[in-house]
Amino acid sequence: MSRQITIEVPDSLTNQVQRFRTRLAEALERGLRELSAEESAEFRDESAIIDLLSSQPTPEEILAIRPSPELQVRVSDLLYQSKQGELSHQEETDLDRYLLLEHIVRLAKARAYRQLAARS
Repeated sequence: MSRQITIEVPDSLTNQVQRFRTRLAEALERGLRELSAEESAEFRDESAIIDLLSSQPTPEEILAIRPSPELQVRVSDLLYQSKQGELSHQEETDLDRYLLLEHIVRLAKARAYRQLAARS
């Protein structure tokens, strides 16, 4: 089932809308998915971790970084879907972001361990 809607767009978007007029439903779906993802727990976790790492934290604060249970479940689901070959392009992008963030946190934790060992 589908419904017809009418929207007003600024003049600055008119050319883009015309160019992709046959794919407007797809563009709307992608945009809504992205907006929903921004509100989700996993992106809040990502922002919180980046904020912490950029605040010159102590080694102890770095070692205390843990993902939320929601983020752990999301990443586990994406990894499972990836192994099954069932990821959408957006899900692949999300998984890549999470894995990169995890890598950065691991590097920060390794440095924090070295700093604590040097103090001893």
